[in-house]
Amino acid sequence: MPFFSIIIVSWNALGHLKNYLPSVAATSYPNYEIILADNASDDGSKAWVQEHFPEVKIAALDENYGYCGGNNRAVPYANGEILLFLNNDVRVEPDWLDGIADCFQRNEQTAAVQPKLLADKQPDHFEYAGAAGGFIDRFGYPFCRGRLFETIEKDQGQYDNETDIFWASGAALAVRKQQFQSLGGFDEDFEFHMEEIDLCWRLWNTGYNIKYTPKSTVYHLGGGSMAMGSPRKVYYNYRNNLRMLWKNCSSKSLIWRFGGRYLLDFIAALRSLVTGNWEEYKAIARAHLDFWRSFSATSQKRSTLQNSRTTHSDPPTIQQVSIIFQYFVKGIKTFCNLR
Repeated sequence: MPFFSIIIVSWNALGHLKNYLPSVAATSYPNYEIILADNASDDGSKAWVQEHFPEVKIAALDENYGYCGGNNRAVPYANGEILLFLNNDVRVEPDWLDGIADCFQRNEQTAAVQPKLLADKQPDHFEYAGAAGGFIDRFGYPFCRGRLFETIEKDQGQYDNETDIFWASGAALAVRKQQFQSLGGFDEDFEFHMEEIDLCWRLWNTGYNIKYTPKSTVYHLGGGSMAMGSPRKVYYNYRNNLRMLWKNCSSKSLIWRFGGRYLLDFIAALRSLVTGNWEEYKAIARAHLDFWRSFSATSQKRSTLQNSRTTHSDPPTIQQVSIIFQYFVKGIKTFCNLR
């Protein structure tokens, strides 16, 4: 039975820790540890955890490193062979680690696993951040089984099959420690958003696979870091998507995938102008400007990654559709109806 190191990054989120940490500490699986990666909180988080859950290790960081940096800096504290990055607003069932452990035990090529993510406030529906496993379309737009854009499906057992997925949500991401470290962990240049998609793409490119298991269920509150549709969130989504595509696309697909996405970004920016959404337009424009400002560093990363990849094709889990066309033109709102 693999040993899990559950890493929870937190910054001034004592309320979340009080509400959600008790369920994690009540996990029935026998082989695990919990590590709080505290990003220099000043709200009493560390003292409260030490008092109520003294078994929890605390990685007391000297500043707020965000999701990527906080998790990366907590890994040296981990003794487990499986790292499980868990958001501080996730409630778990007692046996949640059993199904995840089973996935890793049955296939050594499985590098990462995601459980079923349901909404904590509406537990009969999937949760936006990961639902029943993540995918990207031919131009790099991310979506999930159970969530296309703002349409979130009710969980009726329609995705209760274990399957390969393209990416596992960072809200509850289990990954083999050896593979995580060999790839350098999360890319801290991403700061927020899509860092887990980038990591999973790198895992696929080095010969591993990513699984979704319905035998494990967690409940995610979500929306705590950035409000949906906020200019800051728009900025990170657009900038990081360009970085992810440029780093990870195969040589055969780079130009048309990246070019297609760039054209769609231009259309999105034009739409923002026409509709008078100036803040969104400025966020998209700034995202593209910053992508080109850091293009040299991103290209160096691409060169390194291309030399280490074991396959020259893109992962088979990239969906060969345009989710924009499917959703907004054809009116398809659920994953199972994509064509």
